[in-house]
Amino acid sequence: MRYLPLTPTDRAEMLATIGADSIDDLFVDVPVSARLDGPVPGLPNHTSELAVERHLSALAAKNVAAGSVPFFLGCGAYRHHVPASVDHLIQRGEYLTAYTPYQPEIAQGTLQMLFEFQSQVARLLGCDVANASMYDGSTACWEAVTMARRVTRKAKAVFSGGVHPHYVSVAKTMAKFTGDVLDTTQPWLVAETDDDRLIEKIDADTSCVVVQYPDILGRIPDLQRIADAAHAVKALLIAVVTEPVALGAIEAPGNLGADIVVGEGQSLGVGLQFGGPYVGLFACSEKLVRQMPGRLCGETVDAEGKRGFVLTLSTREQHIRREKATSNICTNSGLCALAFSIHLTLLGEKGLRQLAEVNHAKACAAAERLAQVPGVELVNDSFFNEFTLKLPVEARPVVRELADRGVLAGVSLGRLYPGEDALANGLVVAVTETVTEEDIEALAAALTEVLA
Repeated sequence: MRYLPLTPTDRAEMLATIGADSIDDLFVDVPVSARLDGPVPGLPNHTSELAVERHLSALAAKNVAAGSVPFFLGCGAYRHHVPASVDHLIQRGEYLTAYTPYQPEIAQGTLQMLFEFQSQVARLLGCDVANASMYDGSTACWEAVTMARRVTRKAKAVFSGGVHPHYVSVAKTMAKFTGDVLDTTQPWLVAETDDDRLIEKIDADTSCVVVQYPDILGRIPDLQRIADAAHAVKALLIAVVTEPVALGAIEAPGNLGADIVVGEGQSLGVGLQFGGPYVGLFACSEKLVRQMPGRLCGETVDAEGKRGFVLTLSTREQHIRREKATSNICTNSGLCALAFSIHLTLLGEKGLRQLAEVNHAKACAAAERLAQVPGVELVNDSFFNEFTLKLPVEARPVVRELADRGVLAGVSLGRLYPGEDALANGLVVAVTETVTEEDIEALAAALTEVLA
C-alpha cells in the first residue's frame, strides 16, 4: 500500500462499473510509442525512506548555498537578512489560515493582516491604495498594462529598455492573447538612462509607459519627466520596483507622477527560495481603484459598532461575471505578504531608511574597489545597491569561473540577453547588508586573477 489504498477487488469493481476490462484499457488513446513498457530509464526503483533521504541530501550538498560564499547576485531577487522573528511569527497558530479566504469576513485575522499590508505598500510606493498582493512582480507588471488599456482605451504599451527582460517576456507572452502592442527595446551599456529615447516613442496611441526604478542596470530614471510626457497624451506611467529596500533611500514612484506602481516584495521578509514563491506588489491612485486587479480589504464597523474588516473589492472572475472581471488572478500571496508585512513592521520607517543607507554605502565601497580591477569599467554614475560593470571579456564564462572559485559574482547580461553582443561583457553586481568587506575583497581578488 505504498501509493494506492485500493485492493485488487476494489479496482476490479471500479473497472466493471465503467465498463473496462483492465487498467490498460484506460490508456487506449495514448499512442503505443508513448507508453512505458517498464521502469523509467535512469530512475532507480523504490527504496527505503532512509536511503532516499541520504541520496537527496547528497544531491542537495552539491548546491552552493547563498550564505556560504561571497554573494553578489541580484537582478530582481536579493539576499537580505530576514530576522528570525519573521519565520517564528508566520508559523504561529494565530496566523494559520486557508490559502485564500473564500468566506473572507469569517477570517478576520487574515483580513486585518492584509489591510495592514495594503497600508504599508501604499505608503512605501507613494500611492493612494494598494491591493492585497499578487503572485509576483512580473505578473503584477502585466496586470498593470492590461489595467492601463481598460482605463485609456488604447492598446500600445511602451517599455523602457531598463525593464527586467523576464518581466518583458511575461508581458509578450500574455499580449499574444489580448492584442496589446508592446514597444520594447534592449538597454544600452552606458551610464545614461534611456529617458530621451523612451519619451520620443510616446504618442497619441500610447496607453502606458513602463519604467523600472531602479532599472535592470541599477540606474535611476527621471520618473517625473517621463510622467509629464506620458500624461501629455493621456497615457499612464507604470513604475516597476524590483528592490523595495531602495525606497528607503529614493523617492517613492507615486510621488513622482506614477499612476500605477508594481513590484516584487521578495526583499522584505521572503528569502530567495530558489526563485519563489514571491509576492507581487500593486498600487495605484484612488481614481483608478475600480480597475485595479486582485482583491482589496477594507476597514468598517459591525452592527455593534466594533471595528471589523471586509473584502471591499474582488474584481476577479471567481466572484463576479467573467466579462466584468479585471483579472484572472485567483488568489493573493498571503503567507509571503504576511512575512513582508512583519519584516517591514519590525524595521519601521527609521529602520528601513537605515537599512537602505547601509546597502548604498556597501554598494559604493564595492563599486569603487571593483573599478580598480584592471580592465573593469563601472558603467553607472548613480545607483542604489546594484550597479553594472563592463568587463574586457564576455561576462558569462567569467561568472562561471568565479563560481568555481567560490564567489557568486553577479548576473551576466549575456544570460539575460542571449545573443546581444553589445551586452555580453556586462556584469550586474548587487550588494546588500549581508555583504562584508572580506566578501568584496574576495570578489576583487578573484576577478583580478580570472581577468589576468
